[in-house]
Amino acid sequence: MNFGFVHVYTGNGKGKTTAAFGLALRAAGNGYKTFIGQFLKGVKYGELEIEKFTNGLVKVKQFGKPDFVHEITEEDIKLAKKGFEECKKAIFSGEYQIVILDEINVAIYFKLIETKEVIELIKNKPEGVEIVLTGRYAPEELIEIADLVTEMKEIKHYFQRGIQAREGIER
Repeated sequence: MNFGFVHVYTGNGKGKTTAAFGLALRAAGNGYKTFIGQFLKGVKYGELEIEKFTNGLVKVKQFGKPDFVHEITEEDIKLAKKGFEECKKAIFSGEYQIVILDEINVAIYFKLIETKEVIELIKNKPEGVEIVLTGRYAPEELIEIADLVTEMKEIKHYFQRGIQAREGIER
């Protein structure tokens, strides 16, 4: 298999994390291993159960508090830095063919991680590791360096009608 490309899933529409998890599921179905580091997330979402259903081919770790970030705290910074280090370890471990940095773009936007750190990681990664970067606000520098960029655009969303996140669909 020819791994090693860099994907960016960004935009204000729903589906960035879902697309990344779909890629991980497809990879697992073909016997490939994926590490997913979730930045700014500490809530028990349904996707955390994926390890059970993929016989450990997909590993998910969260690096965030169980609530939305409104004002950045030292804890947010510490968790994001820890997550970035764990993702780097996964990339260089030789164990994973795919590493997904879920919501890394938002972590960059909130200045928890620097864009230049992510670019350096991409430039120095092993050839055979596919990297997926998700989240709104993808910096132009990451869009430039990526091999594939998808922008999710919200056209209509039932949240605007007061429908909250539903178990099994959004969480």
